[in-house]
Amino acid sequence: MTRVSVELVPRTPESLMADVQTVRDILPQVSILNVPDLIRFDLRSHDAASLIVKQTPFEVIAHVRATDIAPDAPLPGADRPELTSILVVAGDPPPAGSDRVVYPNTSAQIIERYRREAPHLKVYAVFDPYRRAPYHELEEIARKRDAGACGFFTQPLFDIPMLECCMDWLRDDTVFWGISPVLGEKSRRYWERMNHVIFPRDYDGTLEGNIAFARRMLGVVKQKNDNAYLMPLKVDLASYLGALGDIITE
Repeated sequence: MTRVSVELVPRTPESLMADVQTVRDILPQVSILNVPDLIRFDLRSHDAASLIVKQTPFEVIAHVRATDIAPDAPLPGADRPELTSILVVAGDPPPAGSDRVVYPNTSAQIIERYRREAPHLKVYAVFDPYRRAPYHELEEIARKRDAGACGFFTQPLFDIPMLECCMDWLRDDTVFWGISPVLGEKSRRYWERMNHVIFPRDYDGTLEGNIAFARRMLGVVKQKNDNAYLMPLKVDLASYLGALGDIITE
């Protein structure tokens, strides 16, 4: 059975819970949320996840930045009995000139720590088909799998043939395939520069084009009995989710 998660940005507790209510109203069939950990906001992902879980029936997957965890420091969220799942991400470097301390941890190292020190948690990892040569990424996937990852959340994909190729590579894994709107040339250039995304020549950067692509991608994911997550960036949450509700429900 296909599962769909929605990613919600924890700007403030109030805005987060308003977005949670929107998901409940628009997509009552969705039972999973994931919450990124963004250093430009004060609300940490595991705190946001605890807030949601204590007030709603959602399963919430908190993101943990591997580079934030000091050696032998407590693992974020490991002491929260209400949490059941975390997603270990490498973590973007802090802005130039920042005094934020980071550590040279790999995702696989932190995944292994969670499996050893917090075995009650399901630990997911990241798959990114764009950032480097596929064989290097698949070697990293193998390391994360060996460290104890139970499944993978992908960076958003923007090309159906590439999606199908990646599905073949990860055919034996539990995967949530990422879907995100990219509106206009400015956003497209950002994804190309920062995430090394290669968009297909006919990619439609309008809202209508992004919704049409999301529907196509959800159709492929459902046909393969796989999973997806929606990253509704820079769009009206209710309108975007509402345009996808029927295909998610099918």
